[in-house]
Amino acid sequence: MSRFASLLRRTFGAVREHVGTDHFGNKYYYIPEQKTWTGRVVRARRLVEASNPSEFEYMEGHIPSEWDAWIRGRRKNPPTIEELLKNECYREQIKIKAKEAEAKDMALQAKEYEEGLVARPLQTQITGHAAATQYGQPDISEDPVSTANTFQPGSWAPPKK
Repeated sequence: MSRFASLLRRTFGAVREHVGTDHFGNKYYYIPEQKTWTGRVVRARRLVEASNPSEFEYMEGHIPSEWDAWIRGRRKNPPTIEELLKNECYREQIKIKAKEAEAKDMALQAKEYEEGLVARPLQTQITGHAAATQYGQPDISEDPVSTANTFQPGSWAPPKK
C-alpha cells in the first residue's frame, strides 16, 4: 500500500491537510511525515498559503503570532478561534492601558516642568550632518571663498538663475 500511496503522491503532489484559516485570509496546511519509494523518511511540514501572494505587499504582522508559533514548531496544536479572539482582545486592552499610561506620564511631566523640578529639554535645531563640510556654518555662499590649495567640496555653489 505504501508504494501505491507513494505513486499517488508523486503523481498528484503531496497530500496536505487544511488546518485552519486566520482573519487575514491566510490558509494553513499540515503535510504529514512521508516515506519515499527509496525508503527515505521526509519529515512532516507545516506551511502557510498567503492570501496576498505578492512578496512586496507583505507587511509584518500579516501572520498572527499564534499561527507563526505553530508554523515554526513552537507549539504542537494549531490555535483555536477562541484563543485567537481572546489574545486579540488582550492586545487591545494592552494598547488602551499603554495610551492611558502615556497620558498620565505626560501630565506628570508637564506638572514637574511647571513646578521647576525638571529642566525642559533644549529645543535645538541642527541642520545637516556632522560629517558634511558645511556643518555648523551658515548657508552655502554663492561667492567662491577658497583657492585651489584650500578648496573643500561643497563650499561654493554657482549662483541661481
